[in-house]
Amino acid sequence: MSAASVPAAHGSRWSTVAPGEAGFDPARLAEAVAFAQAHESPWPRSLYWPDGTYVGNREWNESGPWTDIVGPVRERGGPAGLILKGGRIVAEWGDTNRPDMTFSIAKSYLSVLAGLAVADGLIADLDEPVGRSVPGPFFEGAHNGRVTWRHLLQQSSEWQGEIFGKSDQVDHNRQIGPGADNSRKGQKRELRTPGSFYEYNDVRVNVLGYALLQRFRRPLPEVLRERIMDPIGASSDWEWQGYENSFVEIDGRQIQSVPGGGHWGGGLFIGARDHARFGLLMARGGDWGGRCLIPADWIKQMVAPSPTLANYGFLWWLNRGPTARPAIPASAYWALGAGTNVILVDVENDLVAVLRWIDGAAYDGFLAALYGALR
Repeated sequence: MSAASVPAAHGSRWSTVAPGEAGFDPARLAEAVAFAQAHESPWPRSLYWPDGTYVGNREWNESGPWTDIVGPVRERGGPAGLILKGGRIVAEWGDTNRPDMTFSIAKSYLSVLAGLAVADGLIADLDEPVGRSVPGPFFEGAHNGRVTWRHLLQQSSEWQGEIFGKSDQVDHNRQIGPGADNSRKGQKRELRTPGSFYEYNDVRVNVLGYALLQRFRRPLPEVLRERIMDPIGASSDWEWQGYENSFVEIDGRQIQSVPGGGHWGGGLFIGARDHARFGLLMARGGDWGGRCLIPADWIKQMVAPSPTLANYGFLWWLNRGPTARPAIPASAYWALGAGTNVILVDVENDLVAVLRWIDGAAYDGFLAALYGALR
């Protein structure tokens, strides 16, 4: 890829390309966009149902002692998105600058921060127990003392405990995706050996965020802005908010630890265009206009299949295993947040797509329409 194939900073004109010139059938691409616009997420714009229930609590069948919303929640916008081909915009719809909640896409940003920690020598070995470099009670004992950085990144840590008022038990037996059965979610189960069992667990991801904060000893949003978002020319509108009770004292300073989503409020509030820049950075192998922001080897590690789940890497979803979509290259991967919010990265086709607030049941239909438009 040429160094010129990245956009200028936010506020400048982002180069566009006609669908036909980019290798799309124009009419079919327009149909894909119209499909995304017509299939809005069923979630209410306020993110609270008429009975006052937070969308996440109903989405994940959550009840009991850990349901309190402890971070900010803001009304969302409507369907929005954009498609990049060769780093240029080939299609765009909705308000792509609006900084909305993005839920678990924040996990994929955490994965990039972990890569920076490795590059900086703050994490010496992914297979080293986290407790060797993060002191304190969270990584002590016979069980948690065996948890490694790799386990946390692959969601196979089986970490046990409570952090910021939320217990790991809240996401025991949790399922996600089409046909998910969360009838037993929150019911305590017997833990497995760290590294041997995959479970999508937001408390354990929050533990990773806490551990990274302890290594950087700076607010993670500050690190992300300085090392990634400003260099790729992102806007200044995005925020990464934590919980009202997630402040940690580090070197005499109160710093808010940030979560890997909006499960209990907070998380990453960001626009689709900024997501697209981030996705393009991934597609470019961590290079932005000739400047290496993320080691290419880290991106390869991020998108390698996990031993406990073939379609999961380091907090990124992969087009692998029994759920693979045959129309999409096996090398494609995406960040995914409830709502449904998506950053799709397809290096093989030099394509990046960002979706905001599409109905999850319509996601496969959009992908079929998008890839059906490619010539």
